[in-house]
Amino acid sequence: MDRFTVEVISQTPNPQQTIYAAMHQDYAEGFVWEERDRFPDETKCGEVIVKQLLAGNRGHYGPLEHPQIVLNCGWFPHSTMQQIRTHRVGISFDVQSFRYTGQRVVDVVEGKREVEEVFYLRPLGFYSDRQGKKYEYNLEQRQQDIEWCLEACRRYQRRILEGFSEEHARGLIPFDVRQHWVMSANVRSLMHLVDLRWKADAQLEAQKLCEHLWKPFQAWVPEIADWYESNRLKKARLAP
Repeated sequence: MDRFTVEVISQTPNPQQTIYAAMHQDYAEGFVWEERDRFPDETKCGEVIVKQLLAGNRGHYGPLEHPQIVLNCGWFPHSTMQQIRTHRVGISFDVQSFRYTGQRVVDVVEGKREVEEVFYLRPLGFYSDRQGKKYEYNLEQRQQDIEWCLEACRRYQRRILEGFSEEHARGLIPFDVRQHWVMSANVRSLMHLVDLRWKADAQLEAQKLCEHLWKPFQAWVPEIADWYESNRLKKARLAP
């Protein structure tokens, strides 16, 4: 959908072995670092984690907090950033600021960027409000909204030329300006975020973010992801 993008910047190598080591230290008599050459392989560690920590809703999620993944999320609307930033437990964010990155708005006026590269508008189609009332977002309305965004860019540029600071002028631009951000999460916190924002009643753009987050998560911790997909995905069961 749209231009939405999620890319991996870095991630803990062998994350399931890392979780295994943490879990093993909980009950091992010895210093588990000394056993590292005898750890099961990554796949087997994932299977042990599912059996010992996750299956049967045992609820011992602490070892899942050790591996970290750092992701670059791009071209999402500001409203999506607001929604996910609410869930900060175990997640850190560095978000693009329109105090320093307002040139894009001026670029729209100067014809260097398209309106929809800088602002997000929902696709054409049928929607419903929170009370279940149906409505259509049609082509004529969308074109009017594009014109509104363009006029806001012109107003922003005018105020900048008049000497306004960027943080003052940004108050004039539409709410769903696109933002890029870097976020880091551990295995537990990322599953918690997906629990909350990939539900059927979550906002469309937040669901799309979770869809993009899920692909690198699957590649990173495949056995854990397989268990989650079979047991929790889109079932609105909140992780502890």
